Amino acid sequence: MKIIIAGAGAVGTHLAKLLVRENHDITLIDEDPERLENVSNDFDLLTVCASPSAISTLRDAEVGSADLFIGVTPDEAHNMTCCMLASKLGAKKTVARVDNYEYSLPEHTDFFRSVGISSIIYPEMLAAGEIMQNIKRSWIRQWWEVQGGTLIMIGVKVRNGAGILGQPLRDLCGPDSPFHVVAIKRGSETLIPHGADVIEDRDVVYFMTMPEHIQHIREIAGKNDYPDVKNLIIMGGGSVAAHAVQLMPDYMQAKIIESDSKRCLRLNEIITHRNVLILHGDGRDLNLLEEEGIRSAEAFAALTENSETNILACLAAKRLGVRKTVAMVENTDYISMAESLDIGTIINKKTFAAGHIYRMMLRADVTTVKSLTVANADVAEFKVAEGAKVTRKPVKDLHLPESVTLGGLVRDGKGILINGMTQIRPGDTVVTFCLEGAIKKLEKYFN
Repeated sequence: MKIIIAGAGAVGTHLAKLLVRENHDITLIDEDPERLENVSNDFDLLTVCASPSAISTLRDAEVGSADLFIGVTPDEAHNMTCCMLASKLGAKKTVARVDNYEYSLPEHTDFFRSVGISSIIYPEMLAAGEIMQNIKRSWIRQWWEVQGGTLIMIGVKVRNGAGILGQPLRDLCGPDSPFHVVAIKRGSETLIPHGADVIEDRDVVYFMTMPEHIQHIREIAGKNDYPDVKNLIIMGGGSVAAHAVQLMPDYMQAKIIESDSKRCLRLNEIITHRNVLILHGDGRDLNLLEEEGIRSAEAFAALTENSETNILACLAAKRLGVRKTVAMVENTDYISMAESLDIGTIINKKTFAAGHIYRMMLRADVTTVKSLTVANADVAEFKVAEGAKVTRKPVKDLHLPESVTLGGLVRDGKGILINGMTQIRPGDTVVTFCLEGAIKKLEKYFN
């Protein structure tokens, strides 16, 4: 595919690196020559040093032949303008990153499409939703609902003493099992497991299941001793934090510690949840954390723009007795280190943007793609077309790539776990788990 990216900042550079590895034809546009040089020295892509909102620049970049145009500059107005111009000049699909939550609401989708913007990315809101899903369930690392919760994927870190350790998966996940282990993250490696594989201490295990079996998974994973979260402390009062507390259930209370006094005033204006207290101070100050009840808090989230600060703050919170910690780690080089330090859930906004872009790139009918930050993997929902290859044989005879597993499907509103004998039908929504880069290999099965 020919893909043009406007903006060589953190998100644009990350996307360019991902897409180049998949052998796409990438053009990166930015007005800063130093940013472009840093990327072009290491990756095979074309760079254009000019304003991406100039018609002449877009023509020079041959936007008329682009399959996808992505606007991810720091300025949402530029992104939207770029996309509208790119669409007018012939780009097939456009994606704009925005900073305004209102623009991402579903009721505005048709309007934006009418002016040439195929899709809107608001990573901060996606990150906020992910954070709150994880905090509400302190014993999980990741939680993802399919088709309104008909199927659920859970990532859980299992430790010594869990009932599922040391048993071959063929014994744990038989045809009548209430869950399916779709992947295992072990150290720096993500495994698509087979029947002879066993779960080991400190593995992050990804389960596919139905809502009625969540408690069973909690028990066999040895997580019954994790407390329900009622008190949350957040360090950093940026837009992610503000959106996260707006999604907070009424039974929870949160304190946001923000070092910028003007931002504190703004947070008091925009946050409407009655159980949120805004505090002016330094969230790295252990004495302040003690005064504000860190030892009685069940969860702590470090959401500043500084990855190192967030990692260290979560380590400090762990030492003070907090069971559930969440760190926003925007520097992708630090993600594996943060995971090895066992700080809890890791949030990276770039992965949300990447998942959205992948969905736009695939030709099969894909409703959602979720990039899993620490697993170097993607989860995707595929809508099965009439006559698709995946419907012709039972799953065991489809010869799927080894880097892919099918976790479950939704048929007539009911969740069904997939095994080797499952016969997929047209109209099913199938949930797939793919190692990084493997999602493209599935297209031919669902077209």
